[in-house]
Amino acid sequence: MAFEGLSERLQSVMRKLRGKGKVTEADLKEAMREVRLALLEADVNFKVVKSFIDRVKERAIGQEVLKSLTPGQQVIKVVNEELTALMGGEQSKLVQSANPPTKIMMVGLQGAGKTTTSGKLVRYLQKQNRRALLVAADVYRPAAIRQLEILGADLNTPVFSLGDKEDPVVIAQRGVAKAKEENLDYVIIDTAGRLHVDQEMMDELKRIREQVEPDEILLVVDAMTGQDAVNVAETFHSELGLTGVVLTKLDGDTRGGAALSVKAVTQCPIKFVGLGEKTDALEPFYPDRMASRILGMGDVLTLIEKAQAAVDAEKAKELERKMRTLSFTFDDFLDQLQQVRKMGPLEDMLAMLPGAGQIKGLKNLQVDEKQLSRVEAIIRSMTPQEKENPEIINASRRKRIANGSGTTVQDVNRLLKQFNDMKKMMKQFSQMSKGGKRKKRGFRFPFMQ
Repeated sequence: MAFEGLSERLQSVMRKLRGKGKVTEADLKEAMREVRLALLEADVNFKVVKSFIDRVKERAIGQEVLKSLTPGQQVIKVVNEELTALMGGEQSKLVQSANPPTKIMMVGLQGAGKTTTSGKLVRYLQKQNRRALLVAADVYRPAAIRQLEILGADLNTPVFSLGDKEDPVVIAQRGVAKAKEENLDYVIIDTAGRLHVDQEMMDELKRIREQVEPDEILLVVDAMTGQDAVNVAETFHSELGLTGVVLTKLDGDTRGGAALSVKAVTQCPIKFVGLGEKTDALEPFYPDRMASRILGMGDVLTLIEKAQAAVDAEKAKELERKMRTLSFTFDDFLDQLQQVRKMGPLEDMLAMLPGAGQIKGLKNLQVDEKQLSRVEAIIRSMTPQEKENPEIINASRRKRIANGSGTTVQDVNRLLKQFNDMKKMMKQFSQMSKGGKRKKRGFRFPFMQ
């Protein structure tokens, strides 16, 4: 999980401060020493760490903090605000040109995930009802063009290519012309990378920049390389004048040094982060939400947005009706399971809940995705009548369902019991709701009509 090590260390420090009725300068210095160590161990640039600690101290030692009624909470507020500022303050949105197409030039070292990120960016734009053209300007890496074409086919988006013999500058120019001709909203130019920064690569990228005049130059870097990612960003920015950074593999970066250092070192904002392999695993970077997540305050806004994107509003209304009328079936159960899974790994969803890391049992919870797949297989092995009326599932039917789903009879029994327990709970909620209508003081759930 992203920032796991840093998050645990900082949350431990904050808990100590939160529990104090009075915070002295000595308490604050001890807390800042631990925060400094946590940041350095997270591979945050040492100059960035020093500046961060100095700013927090300067604000926290002030009279309004140490002499407030809740000094511990005030210090945490300062740390949260400074973490947010460190990562850029506000979300840096993707530019949209007044004269389409908006031209985006993707740059970076080989292996950082440039081509895959280009595809993810197309998927992100499609969700905004924007149409894009992918331009295959990497003529050096074997199969780079083919990889982009496969991505384009999967995303149902056009790919412009002139093969691997043409000058990348010409490919980029003609790709932009094609996007303009097709009245597309964006054109994304996938440029070549190298295993290390060299002048030949930079010269080619400069020529593309001069001829195409991109609205965005996005550097794609691997977050797991820590300070190397920051150094690469600094070099590219000085040579090309980047407009933004995309951090890939942030879900695997338990330290977080790159995310916390890159803006402070380069003054170039992080625009997106990659959090998985799928084409929809690209998210806008919100410094305030990330700071809250690191400090264990949750990220409810992102959780809500994920739910809104994954859950069909009409289906949700219908589900609510079925829950009230106790007509909820295994088909409904399967539909809900699929919608929840679209939101991403369940442990990531739980991590967005405020204070989830402090709840016993949730901190190291690992959701078994295979178990969820087994549940789906069991339900799909049922007949339509069995899904509608689970009470008809006798011993022979359970055996047939187990064989059909590749599970055991015990697995089928367990699911049926869970389903029955859930329906009993729904019945109780429904009765409470009806009681609330009859009695003014009756218990009433806010989601019940």
